[in-house]
Amino acid sequence: MTPTALLFVFVGLMSGAVSEANVPPIKEQIAAAIQAAPEDRRDGAAVLGYDVGGKLVTLREGTNDLICLADQPGDQSFSVACYHKDLEPYMARGRELAQQKIQGKARNEYRWREVEEGKLKIPREPRLLYVLTGTGFDPASGVVKDAYLRWVIYLPFATAESTGLSTESAPGKPWLMDAGTAGAHIMISPPRK
Repeated sequence: MTPTALLFVFVGLMSGAVSEANVPPIKEQIAAAIQAAPEDRRDGAAVLGYDVGGKLVTLREGTNDLICLADQPGDQSFSVACYHKDLEPYMARGRELAQQKIQGKARNEYRWREVEEGKLKIPREPRLLYVLTGTGFDPASGVVKDAYLRWVIYLPFATAESTGLSTESAPGKPWLMDAGTAGAHIMISPPRK
């Protein structure tokens, strides 16, 4: 599965089956979610996380242009993300489609078609998404264990010709994924340590 597909799975999962015992306190969710953002942007980022029933809610309003997503409770993985607020309609639509059991390539194609038809907005200028994964988060120290940060720069309808980027992934090198579509984006995945 591609890094972007993994991100969409993370972003799209809206499980109502999450038990109250699995949902971390709001303060911990916020502390973990903002780890994906640059340090100088963390304090002002809005944070979406989970209430005790497992529903995605706004945990903290933001004062800058970033929205961060808390880790999905109830699984063994750790994955948080922060993205420019202008991407929220696109991301929110992805979550809605996931709730309707529209997943993977079909979900992407559905959103791309809606963008092309003018029903869904996505900025035409570059917008950044940060994705941070690891094996866990220690709320006492604020440290993500085995942290791995990668960047996704959304650039709708970009092509290899318009960017000069390859459409083939290579370890540690930027490349263009979903070229020519409304969801075109530059992947920057540094080598894992």
